[in-house]
Amino acid sequence: MLVRSLGLATTLVVAGWLSGCGASFPPLSPNATASISTDGSALGAAYPSIGSEKPDGMPTPFGDPNATSTGGREVIENPTVADVMAPSPLPEMSWGRTDAPVTIVQYASLTCPHCRHFHETTYPELKRRLIDTGRVRYILREFPIGKTSGNATIALRCAPPDKYLELYGKFMQQQASWVSQEVRLDAIYAVARQVGMTRPQFDACLQNQGMIENLKWVKDRGRKLGIVGTPNFFIGNKLIKKELTITEIADYVEQAGRGGTPTAAASP
Repeated sequence: MLVRSLGLATTLVVAGWLSGCGASFPPLSPNATASISTDGSALGAAYPSIGSEKPDGMPTPFGDPNATSTGGREVIENPTVADVMAPSPLPEMSWGRTDAPVTIVQYASLTCPHCRHFHETTYPELKRRLIDTGRVRYILREFPIGKTSGNATIALRCAPPDKYLELYGKFMQQQASWVSQEVRLDAIYAVARQVGMTRPQFDACLQNQGMIENLKWVKDRGRKLGIVGTPNFFIGNKLIKKELTITEIADYVEQAGRGGTPTAAASP
């Protein structure tokens, strides 16, 4: 009964975290990098300050990838590096030198198959070539799409910081075991316990109202910067609304390093 009650309470709290992808994901095609998962349903009480979105909650393709506003929400038309790097109520989850000449910010949802594909195929090369060599600081920001993703994201933030990327990878790699239209807390916990989280810690985490409010701030800030789906990336102050290849990332990093203001200079 305790687990059932916690599930109902958490579902109500994260009612605005929208319907995400289903549990079964088809193999990604070679041109999968043109696709993303979109955030597009009514928000309810979880985001009372943000305007209307599509009521059906189903992902829809992007129209103009350069669009600067959606659904009547406030969107910064040309965000600066300072806008992108504005101080957050949660610590930035980042890897690489804090004074790296270029910062990459990725917005991701744990239920997004294209985020999974990026993490499994591109991130290892990004780490080896650009993060570990000191050229890039990489920041991962949460943009949960769906109630299931919302619950998993709360658990992700409750993990110790040195386990964050490990747990993120496990949620990505094991999407088929825990993602579904209905929130399945036992399945989400089955992933979280792999990094040492106990069930009492997990249950308490899902009731952490301060954490939930801070995560809503992170997603709200993303929307104001023009994020409407995942994966989305900022390289410097350039927003790219698609999954990137390592070749594209290297090209963007070179451009940013030549002509842009180093993003690390805007870090709080």
